[in-house]
Amino acid sequence: MSTVYTPLPDIILEPVIRNAIAEDLGQYGDITTRAVISADTTYSAQLNARESGVVSGMQIAAITFRLIDPSLAITTHIRDGMPCKSGDALMTIKGSAASILMGERVALNFAGRLSGIATMAAAFVTETRGTGARITCTRKTTPGLRIVEKQAVLHGGGFNHRFGLSDAILIKDNHIAAAGGISAVLKRAKAVASHMVRIEIEVDRLEQLEEVLAENVADAVLLDNMDTKTLKRAVAMVNGALITEASGNMRLDRIAEVASTGVEYISSGALTHSARTLDLGLDF
Repeated sequence: MSTVYTPLPDIILEPVIRNAIAEDLGQYGDITTRAVISADTTYSAQLNARESGVVSGMQIAAITFRLIDPSLAITTHIRDGMPCKSGDALMTIKGSAASILMGERVALNFAGRLSGIATMAAAFVTETRGTGARITCTRKTTPGLRIVEKQAVLHGGGFNHRFGLSDAILIKDNHIAAAGGISAVLKRAKAVASHMVRIEIEVDRLEQLEEVLAENVADAVLLDNMDTKTLKRAVAMVNGALITEASGNMRLDRIAEVASTGVEYISSGALTHSARTLDLGLDF
């Protein structure tokens, strides 16, 4: 199901999770659990799927419980990137009942949200079967959670676009307007880009694409908000000279026809800003 990738080291994910734990526990910790659960009470809890989907956030859930209490015994039954169905046990956590309760909501919030993203990404990827198109996410992520949301896209079989403003040059319509046009903006970008940085430029009309091709500077072109017929013409015009990416209004019911145009990438902000949380629960 998932793209071949190496999971992120725990140490990279820990700061995001620590912030979430601190937000939930506040200044005084879990006052409910401290009031009603004795410190020596132990229990076994199961993180269960209540609907079918693609799992993401198990690594994060495990880190959450370990940060709360390193003595907890954690067993992951369905790993990130794998499908699940309603009723499946995803993880078992054994040990201090108080510790499990303190980590419950943070673990579920992450796992449900990220599994929803992975599930949506997998649905988009399914629509591209038989084509060369790859589904990719965008920077339309929850502030502070980009790294984990983009990881969830990988778990769903998709690919990642740039992670931020610093790792690629992507020239958008406002850049073109402010710089004085396509020719001017491409010349400026080429003058400062290192040999390790690719240049992508957004166009929404074929006339703009003609100008981009004439400049022979860009490495990729983002074909923005084009209908399917125009996308086909754009791909034919490029004829392999640039990497092609389709973006804008990329709904699930449109992905198959967009993929059939021959574009190499289809980017969708909906993967991270509109995915529905997968229903998961922690049961004692």
